[in-house]
Amino acid sequence: MDLHGAHDWSAIINGCQPSYEPEDYPEFSRIAYEASPMAFVDGWRSPVLFIHGDDDRNVPFSETVDMAEALSRRGVDFEHLIFPDEVHEFLLHENWIAAYEAALEFLDRKLKAPIS
Repeated sequence: MDLHGAHDWSAIINGCQPSYEPEDYPEFSRIAYEASPMAFVDGWRSPVLFIHGDDDRNVPFSETVDMAEALSRRGVDFEHLIFPDEVHEFLLHENWIAAYEAALEFLDRKLKAPIS
């Protein structure tokens, strides 16, 4: 399950205030990336459900897109549930319900599947 997840900390902190320029702090940037899920994508094998609002101002929606593309290139199974015009802490109650129902259905389906 990936609910509006941050996947590359070096990219996330680049958008923080005060401003952060990765080239000014290469060691800091390296450590941030190495602490990120994206740094471990080559070993990722488990299926994942991405849930994200495309107007998230805390975690850029591009984080989900980038991780999905990285997993796709590696043949890792993923699904996504995207809420148009929704922010980080979903504003609409119905979207929280839909997210939790999708998570339950995904886990129920994947945990019953034979392990390959």
